Amino acid sequence: MAKRNPNGAGTVTKRKDGRYQAAVYVVQPDGTRARKYVYGKTWEECDQKRLELVQRDRQGIPTPTRSAKLSEWLPYWLEHFVQAQRKKTTAAKYETHLRLYLVPLLGTKSLEGLTPRDVRTFLAKVTKQASAATARESHKILRSALTAACREELITRNVASLVTPPRVVSRELRPWTLEQTLAFLRAARTDPLYAAFVLAVALGMRRGEIGGLRWSSVDLENRVLRVGRQLQRVRGELYEDTTKSSKTRPIPLPTICVVALRWHRMCQAEQRRAAGESWEETGYVFTTRTGRPVEPTNFYRSFRRIATGAKVPVVRMHDARHGCASLLIACGVSPRVVMEILGHSRFGITMEVYTHVTQDTQREALDKVDRLLRRGR
Repeated sequence: MAKRNPNGAGTVTKRKDGRYQAAVYVVQPDGTRARKYVYGKTWEECDQKRLELVQRDRQGIPTPTRSAKLSEWLPYWLEHFVQAQRKKTTAAKYETHLRLYLVPLLGTKSLEGLTPRDVRTFLAKVTKQASAATARESHKILRSALTAACREELITRNVASLVTPPRVVSRELRPWTLEQTLAFLRAARTDPLYAAFVLAVALGMRRGEIGGLRWSSVDLENRVLRVGRQLQRVRGELYEDTTKSSKTRPIPLPTICVVALRWHRMCQAEQRRAAGESWEETGYVFTTRTGRPVEPTNFYRSFRRIATGAKVPVVRMHDARHGCASLLIACGVSPRVVMEILGHSRFGITMEVYTHVTQDTQREALDKVDRLLRRGR
């Protein structure tokens, strides 16, 4: 007489067609429990499959009783894998791609039934609907979601990794020249956010890093500041987070930054006295008239307005980082030092900027050679 399995270990029975069937209650990806059936030609084969299901269940590994659809897995992955581990800005970007592209175009496909052809068709539709860059980002997100499904042993292969994403033509970097940078700073001298733009141009600080800068991180006596926080607004929520690299980087302050910050501190003290009891002490360097932090978008609004008034090309405030890199490289600073100053998370990012600027420098040098040679003809 066969021994009875303990509670929760499932059962093995013989079917009318001669095969054996095992049934085990397992946890689903959504947290519920349901009965999972496996089959085998012999009792031993079926019992081995039963033991594997029991082992997975005891380890807390979800086992779907049917192949989950992408419309079910992707939101689950976003909530339990992305939102719990990644930055809010990353989770918000992923949620947008799920809502606009992945779920509408691939949601009816099952995890096990998804094919490389389905992924290629999906990428073509997104490229036509939005752009190649958007399709490439959606491919990256899908690949990450399927990698998690592989780790959960819901599928045996990641079909997204078998498909090459669309090729994206990089946007040509056109940082301001030295003359344009000086024209912008002259026009910004009377603006309340002048010191912020000096930090953006001279140190290449990101907009969020400037907004999240506190006086406690600024040492004007020793001429150094520490960049370790940033201010972001996501889904209507203004919050403070770590920097993109999640590291604090000390930056020595050049004289132009020290002078601008000292003047800004004096102006802020006057604003504090004028506001009186309505002043809210937050400790931020750049604040409104009542002491609250400046909205990240307001930095760019002022930046764009000043650039227009100075009659220089209106670029993204983030492009000022490339202008800073251009100045540093023109001064002979090594790529590793440029990386540390700008706070790039990967050395490859620095090298992309460095290579572009170096090519411009080489072109200028060869143009000078060309003029000298032509003069001698």
